[in-house]
Amino acid sequence: MRPDLDIVASLVCSGQRVLDLGCGDGALLENLINERECSGLGVERELDDFHACISRGVPVTQGDLEAELPRFSEGEFDVAVLSLTLQAVRHPDRVLTEMKRVAARLVVSLPNFAHWRLRATLAVRGRMPVTDSLPYQWFDTPNIHLCTIRDFESLARDLGLGIDRRILIDATGNRVGGLANRAPNLLAERAVYSLET
Repeated sequence: MRPDLDIVASLVCSGQRVLDLGCGDGALLENLINERECSGLGVERELDDFHACISRGVPVTQGDLEAELPRFSEGEFDVAVLSLTLQAVRHPDRVLTEMKRVAARLVVSLPNFAHWRLRATLAVRGRMPVTDSLPYQWFDTPNIHLCTIRDFESLARDLGLGIDRRILIDATGNRVGGLANRAPNLLAERAVYSLET
């Protein structure tokens, strides 16, 4: 499991009903089912990842998460997870609103496009940055809505979501603290949020 997914998993309590949007190969949901006795469902667009979920025995539906979300009932889940996917959806505000409708708590992780390395690369080279955590060229990236920690927190407030916890992490998924807590928008490469409605 990706290291950042350990942090996401730590924000889900035992026995909860979990909706994992953009669940990838199902590693997170498999962990939550096996280690925390959760029940859940993944939604995955990519066919290879969908089949990987099935191979793991993870309940999954194949399709675009923006099309699938409205099909779920209000309050059907305890927690809705969106891990490193918000920047790749067409309507981030609508996705968060739908997540809020189907679950009382949201766990969202995202890359921070205001990190100092990205700023420096753009300023010095005059080109869109390519990093370990953002390995795509500007023309083939799935990231269509680039946001910063400040942008995300402002959107969360506008949507009536309370920030219960914010965990700052580096590109490898390890927690960062110290100075990063004072200037997260500049020094954290990613962030994981626990949000309440």
